[in-house]
Amino acid sequence: MQTAVITGAAQGLGLVTARLFAANGYRVVLTDVQPLDHVLDQFAGQDASALSGDVSSEAFVSELAAHLAALGGADVLVNNAGISMIQPAEETTLEQWNRMMAINLAGPFLLCRELGKQMLAKGSGAIVNVASVAGLGGVIHRSAYNTSKHGLIGLTRTLAAEWGGRGVRVNAVCPGWIKTEMDVKDMGSGAYTDSDIVNRVPMARFARPEDVAAAILFLARDGQFVNGVALPVDGGWDADSSWDALRLKTR
Repeated sequence: MQTAVITGAAQGLGLVTARLFAANGYRVVLTDVQPLDHVLDQFAGQDASALSGDVSSEAFVSELAAHLAALGGADVLVNNAGISMIQPAEETTLEQWNRMMAINLAGPFLLCRELGKQMLAKGSGAIVNVASVAGLGGVIHRSAYNTSKHGLIGLTRTLAAEWGGRGVRVNAVCPGWIKTEMDVKDMGSGAYTDSDIVNRVPMARFARPEDVAAAILFLARDGQFVNGVALPVDGGWDADSSWDALRLKTR
């Protein structure tokens, strides 16, 4: 049985991804900064365990790696844990910037480094980093968030080049806006509305967590010849350079 580690698994995309991997026969290890006991109750009868901690903490990542080593090492890592922030660049503090980079970029690096060692020792493994369409372009008032996701795509491509010949594939998914707890919080700030997103997406809806989880599972499966990609799961957001009036006229 292969072991898949999913970070940020207490809710939203991380939880949906963990459920999908468990349903497909993986042993799942869930992590989140939030308590996970109540989440594990949802995996009754499946091989699941959980550790709570901060992915940007080197001590926690070492603890997680030891837990995985006792299970035979990680086979799949899904770096999903992350935070968002909507703030004009000129008002973004260094403390806010550093926190964003610690969780969204340093954390995935630490996890890739420590769990990647286990995969490299086996000669096989797959890492899927959850980036964003914000890592493929620019979104106003998200300078720190955008930069962290651009960096995560850069890390993905570098590790894919470095480790692909040693049996470890590294890819990223780049979701558009997903209806999760994070979106509810961001929308609550008044930064955007449902129609702002729906009108911008060629497929005329938000992404569902299940849409992105399916792409993650695809990239993680053995036997793929896919390495170093940043796969948009955005309903065509990144592909469409039309203006809203023209896009809406075609519906």
